[in-house]
Amino acid sequence: MACADKLHHFRCDLSQLDTVADYVVQVTRQHYPNLEIPFHSRWRHFEVGNTARLTRLNAALTDVSPLERAKAKVDLVIVSVLLDAGAGAAWHYAELSTGQIWQRSEGLAIASLQMFCDGVFSCNPGQLQVDAIALQNLTEALLSQGLQVTSTNPLVGLQGRLTLLQRLGQTLQNNPTLFGTSNPRPGNLVDYLQTQTQDGQLPARTVLKAILQGLGDIWAGRLTLAGINLGDVWTHPALDTNPIPRRDVIKSPADTLRERVSTPSFPTLIPFHKLSQWLTYSLLEPLQELGMEVTGLDELTGLPEYRNGGLCLDLGLLQVKDPTLLQHAHQPSSEVIVEWRALTVILLEQIAIAMRQKLNLSSTELPLVKVLQGGTWTAGRQIAAERRSNGVPPLQIESDGTVF
Repeated sequence: MACADKLHHFRCDLSQLDTVADYVVQVTRQHYPNLEIPFHSRWRHFEVGNTARLTRLNAALTDVSPLERAKAKVDLVIVSVLLDAGAGAAWHYAELSTGQIWQRSEGLAIASLQMFCDGVFSCNPGQLQVDAIALQNLTEALLSQGLQVTSTNPLVGLQGRLTLLQRLGQTLQNNPTLFGTSNPRPGNLVDYLQTQTQDGQLPARTVLKAILQGLGDIWAGRLTLAGINLGDVWTHPALDTNPIPRRDVIKSPADTLRERVSTPSFPTLIPFHKLSQWLTYSLLEPLQELGMEVTGLDELTGLPEYRNGGLCLDLGLLQVKDPTLLQHAHQPSSEVIVEWRALTVILLEQIAIAMRQKLNLSSTELPLVKVLQGGTWTAGRQIAAERRSNGVPPLQIESDGTVF
């Protein structure tokens, strides 16, 4: 529809695909000259600045079993990923041990690592873990302190992040099959995933399915269907090929969905699951360290977030029809953001194919998770910094701390 110029907000110019792929290849070679690209995951943010921040964690886990070590790392990465929605341009984190100042994803990663090591997410501060009770008892004051939030250092979506972690504590208790019974914790997901392996192999879609089922209830204010919280799923009217009569006033996306429950399918729904998929990617390394081989990585999608989407906009692969869209922020549920994100997912696949052709690599050698890391996310941030002084994306989002 975008290529045929039939969408409301964007048109797609595939003649720019080659230019975009060349730019991403150039950025990838700058950071990974030998093309030894790691996975696009939260672990990369813990490593910024060539500082061994995981030393304290690894030292504390030296004498525990490989299984407990994997559980601790899963505890850390799940909480850290859920805290990672966009921080805004004004917030920063001062790392006391190095004196360095960090912003955005890196700042949130380093702050969450420090909070984890300090026992903020555990009922027993002496244990490096995350547990349900500590999460449910987490306060805004404690989270603000850990993230160094003040009136002069504001963080976008602080309340949304707090609610997300509190709801995580509740959902851990509600899903004993995935998270255990006696002391529910995110890391107990490792026990469940071990039961899903065959000959040491674990499909990536199985990991994502467990996350979607286990963490689905943490997302507040989202569409529900038959009592199931759909999470990062939104609607776009252009996909409705057989519209049904609507009331004069539609109060919310959920109202629109309820009007369509009599139809056999839901063509307007678009699933993204950005944080859930990034979390899946971020679980790969702890699971691999435990001896599991995660297969089928390309069955997941690229991540529909503002760095990847901004890359497509800044280099002309996507073009806004109305330039005023770039002058104000939009809600994640808005038609313009849903349209942008959906096109981003599709174009990431096209960019990946073009990059593989240019580098003479197969999808096994250069899976999408490495294209993102090498890659489109890094290139999106770099082109944003080149185009705008504060490095913000070309299209602004009103973040509540739970999507971007």
